[in-house]
Amino acid sequence: MNNNKLLEFDTIQELLAAYALSPAAKEKCRKLSPYTSLQACKNRLKETTEAKKILECFGSPPLPIMAELKEILEICRKDALLSVEQLTAVSQFLSSCKRMKAYLTKAELLGTGISQYGKILDELPALLEELECSIRYGEIDDFASTELKNLRRKIESCHIQIKQKLESILRNKKDWFSDAYVSERNGRFVLPVKKDYKQQLKGTVIGVSGTGETYFMEPDSIQKLQKEEIDLQIEEENEVRKILYTLTSLVDDCIPSLQANIEVLETLDFAFAKAKLSCEMSGSEPMITEIREIRIINGRHPLLKKESCVPLDFEIGGSISGVVITGPNTGGKTVALKTIGLLSLMAQSGLHVPAESQSVFSIHRNILCDIGDGQSITENLSTFSAHLSNIISILEKSGSESLILLDELGSGTDPAEGMGIAVAILHALRKKRCLFIATTHYPEVKEYAKNTPNILNARMTFDRETLKPLYCLELGEAGASCALFIAKRLGFPEELLKIAQTAAYSEKTFPEEKEILFEKRKSQTIKTSKRQDSFQIGDSVIVYPQKKIGIVYQKSNEKGEIGVQIKKEKNLISHKRLKLHIPAKELYPENYDFSILFDTVESRKIRHQMERKYSPDRKIESDD
Repeated sequence: MNNNKLLEFDTIQELLAAYALSPAAKEKCRKLSPYTSLQACKNRLKETTEAKKILECFGSPPLPIMAELKEILEICRKDALLSVEQLTAVSQFLSSCKRMKAYLTKAELLGTGISQYGKILDELPALLEELECSIRYGEIDDFASTELKNLRRKIESCHIQIKQKLESILRNKKDWFSDAYVSERNGRFVLPVKKDYKQQLKGTVIGVSGTGETYFMEPDSIQKLQKEEIDLQIEEENEVRKILYTLTSLVDDCIPSLQANIEVLETLDFAFAKAKLSCEMSGSEPMITEIREIRIINGRHPLLKKESCVPLDFEIGGSISGVVITGPNTGGKTVALKTIGLLSLMAQSGLHVPAESQSVFSIHRNILCDIGDGQSITENLSTFSAHLSNIISILEKSGSESLILLDELGSGTDPAEGMGIAVAILHALRKKRCLFIATTHYPEVKEYAKNTPNILNARMTFDRETLKPLYCLELGEAGASCALFIAKRLGFPEELLKIAQTAAYSEKTFPEEKEILFEKRKSQTIKTSKRQDSFQIGDSVIVYPQKKIGIVYQKSNEKGEIGVQIKKEKNLISHKRLKLHIPAKELYPENYDFSILFDTVESRKIRHQMERKYSPDRKIESDD
């Protein structure tokens, strides 16, 4: 599963690429990935910070687009001739290098390391001067060579003489012509002669009008001048080619310097793209550490609108390796999860994050997540199967330097079994000593987090007056879905509410004032539950998620808890965590004395004495 896409890091890559100008820098933006070296990450973050500082002080840098420059240099290497347009592109690139060098020279006043790139840029003044003198307005300039200047002067003289002769014929024989101006056909000057007078004018027919009434003729009197002009134009073309070859050769000689300039400017283009993105999202440079911790202060999801995004405060690390987030639906649990993951990816990739500069992120070997529906039509997997397959893969790939993000852990299946799987997954992650954050609705998972070292509960807050989520994360407290409370506030029928309340909590009242109803779903179910009563004293049972084998020593109490002895240790365990292994009737004979299993020798002796004769001085001590 593509974690970059799940966390929307691919969108950040595209936003970054939009700020770059050169194709190479755009490609580098799209391929940006987290650095696994602490020093490399710090260097790239420093680069972003320095570029932003320069950008804010001196404005946008005069970077060239360089779209075709590498192809132009490749043409040079193959000894091919560069066109005027291509030479113009080289000239414009060198002009940008000159302006960029001046820009970075000013930036040296800020004491930034990135400004030192200006000293590497080679302006190539001789090449730039030759190109600017030879090419003007997209054409080879008359002054590119003395020969070219003379040829163009002669061509212009011929041109004027030809037009004068033709205009003289037009004035003297007006009746012969359909128009009073000189035309041009196939690169030759002609006169528009009427059909009836084409025999009167000595010359060559070059073309005929669509109606056939006008003949475009070249008079014999200008043929010599026309031929002379054509010859001069051929000489001009040859001279232009000589100039292009000369300029191409000059560019070819400077390829190493031009290539070095391209690489420097692509590096700067990438750095300033990161700076522009930081400005857009009001980002800052976070602290990066090898210590396994994350601390986000006033963090925002970079793809949400600033005005509607509630800042996130979050902390994990030290003695806390896992956080379980609970709370109402649409309360922002998934957004919080994605924000933590996305900001971690951005910081580790050398990007600023929309959070306070005191925020801290660690270097993760990998960031693995299971977020979203996950249903796969092509693989014919249900939502639960797809989630579980992904989580199995995550458990295989994860280690002590991983960051794991799991959304709606254990959902999509039977609640009791889903809860067991959720607890088992958290247990496995805790053993790996990685950092992990999970969202869930299961009260048993909240209870597990509450009673397990290194795991902390957290909740998304909810306004009970407006029935709106506050999208604020509170660490240290478990949340609840608040479904019954919301139903009551929205006018859900009282009778149906009581049924729902009884089914959910086995109570006849709805104590609105007791927050415990919303923060901790009671582990008990209806006393008459068939599953509870199905366990008998002496039954061998499997206790989940540890999968330990125990013996039932006490039937279900009012909370739905069964007494189970595991290796001589007695425990009260929710019936939901138990599965019948071997029934008592298959293990022990009828009327078997289970006190042999569950009582101490001393207690059994006292019990037998009390059965024979009552003694107020004797009492049996119980372990439970």
